[in-house]
Amino acid sequence: MGKRHAGTALAGLISSGLTIGAPLAMALEPLPAWQLDWHPWGSDRPDEALCRGVYVMPAYRLPATEDPGRVSAEADSAYYGEDGETILNGEVILRRGDSQLESPKVRMPSGREHAEAEGPLALRDLNLLVRGEAAEVSLNSDAARVDSAHYVIHDQHLRGDAVQLSRLEDGRYRLISSNFTTCDPGDSLWRLATRDLILDRESGFGTARHARLEVGRVPVFYWPWVRFPIDDRRHTGFLWPALGLSSDSLDYAQPFYWNIAPNHDATITPRWITEHGLLLGGEYRYLFPTDAGQIEGAYLSNDDGGASDDETRRFEGEDRWYVDYMHSGSFDARTRYNLRYGAASDGRYFDDFGSAFGEGPSNMPRLALLNYRGDTWNLQARAQGYQRLEHPLRDRDKPFYRLPSLSAAARWSQPGGLYQQWRSDVTYFWRDVDRTRVPLRESATGTRLHLSPATGWRFDESWGHLEPRVEWLYTAYDLDYGERETERSTSLQRAVPVASIDGGLIFERELELGGRDYRQTLEPRLNYAYVPARDQSEFPDFDSDERAFSWNQLWSPYRFTGSDRIGDLNRISYAVSSRFLEDGSGRDRFMLGVGQAYYFDDRSIDMAGDPDTLPSPRADDGERLYQAIRDRSPWVTRLDWRINDRWSTRYEWLYDDHRSRTERSSVGVAYRDPRGHVLNLAYRWQLEGFDPSGEDKDRLGYDREEYELSFAYKVNPRIDVIGRYLHDHTNRRSLDQMAGVQWNDCCYGLQLVWREWIEDNDTANTIEDDTTERGIFLRFVFKGLGGVGGNAAGYFETAIPGYRATEF
Repeated sequence: MGKRHAGTALAGLISSGLTIGAPLAMALEPLPAWQLDWHPWGSDRPDEALCRGVYVMPAYRLPATEDPGRVSAEADSAYYGEDGETILNGEVILRRGDSQLESPKVRMPSGREHAEAEGPLALRDLNLLVRGEAAEVSLNSDAARVDSAHYVIHDQHLRGDAVQLSRLEDGRYRLISSNFTTCDPGDSLWRLATRDLILDRESGFGTARHARLEVGRVPVFYWPWVRFPIDDRRHTGFLWPALGLSSDSLDYAQPFYWNIAPNHDATITPRWITEHGLLLGGEYRYLFPTDAGQIEGAYLSNDDGGASDDETRRFEGEDRWYVDYMHSGSFDARTRYNLRYGAASDGRYFDDFGSAFGEGPSNMPRLALLNYRGDTWNLQARAQGYQRLEHPLRDRDKPFYRLPSLSAAARWSQPGGLYQQWRSDVTYFWRDVDRTRVPLRESATGTRLHLSPATGWRFDESWGHLEPRVEWLYTAYDLDYGERETERSTSLQRAVPVASIDGGLIFERELELGGRDYRQTLEPRLNYAYVPARDQSEFPDFDSDERAFSWNQLWSPYRFTGSDRIGDLNRISYAVSSRFLEDGSGRDRFMLGVGQAYYFDDRSIDMAGDPDTLPSPRADDGERLYQAIRDRSPWVTRLDWRINDRWSTRYEWLYDDHRSRTERSSVGVAYRDPRGHVLNLAYRWQLEGFDPSGEDKDRLGYDREEYELSFAYKVNPRIDVIGRYLHDHTNRRSLDQMAGVQWNDCCYGLQLVWREWIEDNDTANTIEDDTTERGIFLRFVFKGLGGVGGNAAGYFETAIPGYRATEF
């Protein structure tokens, strides 16, 4: 069911240097590694091996009998003692079922119910070895007792000592004054020492009383009672706590894992935060053959308000909470559905109680989706929205909900390349606002019908393609302004034809470079698109936004996302590209493309939707006016070069040859080593106002110039060193800095990371309210027992493209 919980049950004191509890297990003289079935790696060592060797159970020395309850024996000599006692001497071997006893001397009383063995002896079971000084084993059951025992569980890489080890009749093992570790022989970085230990291999967990975790023989944790896994199965119990400390506050979370069933589990996490109070969190997961889901959330009653100088004091006395539910499934092979509901008590919940590295969500999605995919038709019904996590949140910043949205799409193809397409959508848009507190044009709610049938012809050959296409976009609205008085129409319609023709040629030649054979292509391409202007000045803006110019925009007739705005366009795009393909595999090694668009008319439609008015020439709209009336786009240059199997680079440059300036530029170099090394170098430049999408406060208010370096270096199979540095050259500041090390040893894992980053407080257009956040994050995993600290592996993989985090 996804992540595996390595469970422990913590019920007691946690302190450093603790000496309460049972005395340490009696110090037994360590055995040589070879006596523990230890085989050090030689030339056959796997590349990713973390341990210095492996425990290997040898073959049984006596064959199994047809009757698993019958005892077979072998010895150098045997004789009868007094009262019918049988004494076996020399190299004595007894086997019953999967159990085998090896000893220099064994006594069997006349009743033949048990045997007494003298050491040094070895008692074996499946993937289990016990060596000791004396033993008593039952000849009628699986019961046994070994004194001064050294034991090994082969498949769990687990070993330990015990003053006495008993195998009970039900197959469990009980150890008195014992310890265990998963470290290699000769290495005891950590061990669990306990007065009374039960190992249940059938259920896969161990239970200890008066147990103490020792690191380097120094006690660091104490449990009156602890339950832990000894294999990969999930078990009910307390997980390791998460602890956060600062100069004046304590943040302590103690998760409890409940293994309800093989397909159900839950985690309940009480969390005490000294400045806020007790927060109770939880997660429940389930898995069925055709459905799966989870629900998580947390609740804090009567918030104490945080530090006295913290703006969270505004929530003092309020209940703080969040809930997030996700479910997905299918009715059949063609019909699937998804459900999602997220909500939080306020927009600052995750700022105050958020997740690792401060990467809390920016919104809480809500979705009910039903989708059918047929051979021709794709039908979809959905209700969708989200809660925007900002505080304070203005009414005009609240999102629209789709309650509901019904869509249908289909495609038909005929021989010869002719095709038809159908797309349709009807949606009711609603949002929870005080309509008197938003601008009039933003106060509308209502229904939108959008139809877009299309027909075209696609001629496609290895040497080129040609595709004329005509699409008809029809949109109708039934709007409601509530109690607002307005002369704006509530019934609106718009019909816009979209015509385009796209064509290209492919010329090829054979080429040899550096002793390798390539096919080089030369690919000129032309695209013409025409969209007439239509008045949309009274149309609402439910889901539209203006697109930033890019290589893909050279070939698209759509200047806006969504359906509320259809941008006028009369332009021709032209480009030429060249590729180098490896002749053997056909893989692209190199691609260079250069293109531009030429406009025959101004673009009068912007988000205001008025076809008769261009943006004002005043300073704050001057850039928008220039974009509307320029007769040609920036030149777009794109390069993708896979230098070899490890190095690759990408480059994009948008250059305005009219104003002789770069509008956007980016270059990236990536290194991927099969051994796990990763290096990413990047430079980004973007002119202020280049990207017109989003709200004013979400658009950069300055020219962006950034440098980025991220890397991961696998020193060896045990050690990963990672780092990231993102620099805002425009404002002479570091946006994100991270340095960390991950140590993945045979018996433990360590993750130590330092990070400092800028929080922009949801206002990208200014840096005045930006704040600097920093933290040190530690995770320690005792393999076979559990771990302390949050797992940030997901963040590392996002921050360092190409990196795959170590699995402890």
